[in-house]
Amino acid sequence: MTAKEVVEAYSIALSKGDIPTAFSHFSPNAKWHQPGNHQYAGTKTGLEAIGKMLGDMMGATQGSLVIKPAGAMMVNGNLVSFPVHFSGKIGDKTVDMKGNDLFEVVDGKIVQVWLFSEDQAAEDVFWN
Repeated sequence: MTAKEVVEAYSIALSKGDIPTAFSHFSPNAKWHQPGNHQYAGTKTGLEAIGKMLGDMMGATQGSLVIKPAGAMMVNGNLVSFPVHFSGKIGDKTVDMKGNDLFEVVDGKIVQVWLFSEDQAAEDVFWN
């Protein structure tokens, strides 16, 4: 599979809520770089740490966190840039903004993910 096909397969599985299939596209030692200054920010290494962070985020938003494609995936070698739109609600706080997810794919597996937010300060307020 090409880098783009790997990220597409991950995205499709994630959109269906099929976490085991989504995570099957990751290297066991993958790194997830979550930006910002909030409880989930920082680099998570390995599927267990990444899965815990994502599960905690879904729990905090009571399942309201939605991430949807916001444009075409763009490829440069083994890097795939994926524009997204994300939204969610925690109590009376909401987040609704664009972002960009950057994936590095090596030997058919996602090895690193970097996330970028349209308004990091607003996202920090949301998650804190």
